[in-house]
Amino acid sequence: MQPTNYKDPEYYHKVVDCQYACPAHTPVPEYIRLIAAGKYTEAYMVNWESNVFPGILGRTCDRPCEPACRRGRVEDEPVAICRLKRVAADNKDDISHLLPDIPSIKNGKKIALIGAGPASLSVARDLAPLGYELHIYDNQNKGGGMMRSQIPSFRLPAEVLDQEVNYILDMDIVTHFNTYVTSLREIINKNYDAVFVGTGAPRGKDLIIPGREEGKANIHVGIEWLASVAFEHTHKIGKRVIVLGGGNTAMDCCRTSRRLGGEDVKVIVRSPFKEMKASPWEKEDAIHEDIPIIDNHVPKSFVIENNRLTGMMFEKVSAVYENGKRKLVPTGEPDVFYPADDVIIAVGQENRFEWIERDLGIEFDQWEMPVIDETTFASSRLGVFFGGDAALGPKNVITAVAQGHQAAISIDMFCNEQDISQRPAPDVKLFNTKMGIHEWSYDNDIAADIRYIVPQADKKITLADRKKEVELGFDMKTAFKEAQRCLNCDVQTVFTENKCIECDACMDICPTSCITFTMNEDNEDTLRMKLLVPAVNKDQDLLVSDILKTGKVMVKDEDMCLHCGLCAERCPTAAWDMKQFLYNTAKAGHLCYA
Repeated sequence: MQPTNYKDPEYYHKVVDCQYACPAHTPVPEYIRLIAAGKYTEAYMVNWESNVFPGILGRTCDRPCEPACRRGRVEDEPVAICRLKRVAADNKDDISHLLPDIPSIKNGKKIALIGAGPASLSVARDLAPLGYELHIYDNQNKGGGMMRSQIPSFRLPAEVLDQEVNYILDMDIVTHFNTYVTSLREIINKNYDAVFVGTGAPRGKDLIIPGREEGKANIHVGIEWLASVAFEHTHKIGKRVIVLGGGNTAMDCCRTSRRLGGEDVKVIVRSPFKEMKASPWEKEDAIHEDIPIIDNHVPKSFVIENNRLTGMMFEKVSAVYENGKRKLVPTGEPDVFYPADDVIIAVGQENRFEWIERDLGIEFDQWEMPVIDETTFASSRLGVFFGGDAALGPKNVITAVAQGHQAAISIDMFCNEQDISQRPAPDVKLFNTKMGIHEWSYDNDIAADIRYIVPQADKKITLADRKKEVELGFDMKTAFKEAQRCLNCDVQTVFTENKCIECDACMDICPTSCITFTMNEDNEDTLRMKLLVPAVNKDQDLLVSDILKTGKVMVKDEDMCLHCGLCAERCPTAAWDMKQFLYNTAKAGHLCYA
């Protein structure tokens, strides 16, 4: 194999698994170290630069970083990255003086943002400091989009949402709330220099089976029902409630139902329990609140008696797998009846673009989704961009934020007559952490603690008040202990060939035997199997040195390295060094465009 090109910033970026997995590429180990040092405001601002909504995401993020966490791979449970983010948000000082200055004299460019959700707000956050005049349109009376209408207050308190949304809206943004946009042509005709569409996926999927029309008074579409609760239009529900669906929206619907009077609330889902789309912790929280989840049941009909919904009939199925594909096969058992006063359908979301005229030059695909460049987020019409759920379908808040950042770069480049396909490079630094011969500027002791559990408020209290937040968050002492579990994966092991004397000291001391000195191979698979511990995870790269004096190469399995620094401490010639790698994605206007 050729020597690893670790000068490519994406090489070390990939080694920081948590940051690499985050759609917004938040420098996770950097802010966790700041939390451990009690520097909560600084930790918050590191987050704010990348993910825009640390307090919101610290409560509601889908946590793609945590399954990627190295701690979970080599030892036990991953670091509680998401909930540490909340610690920074809950304990920060006033940050108003740290927010970017907004020019009073604008740059002459005017941008329309349709929808005030996370994608549009991220675009506004990036463009406002550059002097753009930004107009944001939304049919709600406040900003936040789906974060306000679909995430219940017991998960996301209104004051947290308002604070972080207003950080952006206070950047001299022109707001057009309570405004339902019915025509993109009308927006374009207002002579905006660019338009960003961040309208989300606002339509819940319905379930058209026998009895749907007759029982409609007590059959609700999940996201619409959650919005009705959020905006104080709905205050109660029947005692017996069935929630259909296996995603996070279904979990929010069933838990909200418990707080609005539902005593016998069930979630009934087609798929097996382990294949539900809901996050594991969301399912755990529902079960903790005495909500059973009944899997492998396919809805057959709504049962109506005397013009009123009385329950539902279900067919029992089992999952059969053929050629990697799942089929739900009837078991042949009798259909099952479950009584219900109300049914909430939470089986998915859809986009709605009937307000976009089809003669504007915006191409739509066979699923009636706009055709979007997945790098630039540009549509087929010059100057019209999409982001968030409106761009590539329903995902989550952090993905919408990441797409908003990229769309903001495109809008800025477009308005400056630059080629939007020539993306700016990330801001990357690799710097020494050595303070002495065997001293580092970071804590490289590996804590043996298992993952700490986030405490919750008393169930009797939270079920009686839908606005009472369930999770209490880590206190500072526990946050410090949890932060100490981080392996500091951004502090990289850097190897210098001409200093190595091949004494094998690093190989001997390595606690995971991830270092091997061996003869090189042309085939990567062959080389992976020759290591002291075979490197079986091909998702992570190998660090392969140039040829050493003996003709061998040093090979390190990046997948199993603990970043403990023992190799660097043991090395007699400083061939190994521990260098901190800081990777920040490019933002609009932050770098000169080529």
